[in-house]
Amino acid sequence: MKSYIKIEIDTASATEAEIFIAELSENEFYAFEQSENGLIAYIKAADINDGALQAILPEGIEYKCSVIEDRNWNEEWESRLQPVIINNFAGIRASFHAPLENVEHEIIITPKMSFGTGHHATTFLMVEQMRKINFKNKTVLDFGTGTGILAILAEKLGAAKITAIDNDDWSINNTLENIAANNCKRINLEKRNNIEGLSVVNVILANINYTVLTQNAKMLSMLLQPNSILIISGFLLKDEVAVATAFVKNQFLQKERDEKNGWVSMVLEKC
Repeated sequence: MKSYIKIEIDTASATEAEIFIAELSENEFYAFEQSENGLIAYIKAADINDGALQAILPEGIEYKCSVIEDRNWNEEWESRLQPVIINNFAGIRASFHAPLENVEHEIIITPKMSFGTGHHATTFLMVEQMRKINFKNKTVLDFGTGTGILAILAEKLGAAKITAIDNDDWSINNTLENIAANNCKRINLEKRNNIEGLSVVNVILANINYTVLTQNAKMLSMLLQPNSILIISGFLLKDEVAVATAFVKNQFLQKERDEKNGWVSMVLEKC
């Protein structure tokens, strides 16, 4: 059984917690829980880097570490999990929750990480932006699929073919479970470290982070024909200008933007 490190951090504000999440997510942390005055972050024990952690958390920030086993973590976290309703457009729930009422699209997940269950602002923002896009008979790439929620929603919105990729074994396994739970038939899941060599699509979904987005702006542009759509999130308000600049330089026009808890999403059109 794999071991995980649980980091409990005292934070001064929700904004400070969101900044820590952004920085920790770029250093192998991938599950987070926020409270009014604290943040809990999870990482595989094999991936912990004490030097990177100390660089992210300034002097004076109090935190404590503990080792937990995979099974115990899931049981503890599941006991606190609640369904997510995104403006009656989409509802995300675990299989042990009752079916959701008054939502257009219900997504069932096997809950194993909070960063991919709709609880985090970036997932919420991506789903909100997807509501504005026509997916009927479109081909879609979900870049960094995580738990597969966005790919699953794309199929429910009528996409003809979805390619979902991630470079993490855990994400691939969990996405497979979630694809089956939602009876999806049009999602092709691949474990990949990059997007080179993929086919051109009509829509790209990329909820990742500032670094991956900006480093892949040119390649994402190459995977879209003119007038095609790119929806992105996973970066903070302080990085918005840099992200927008990177994509404008690569033949994108910004059409929409939104923000929640200091995180930003954009809808971009390939020129």
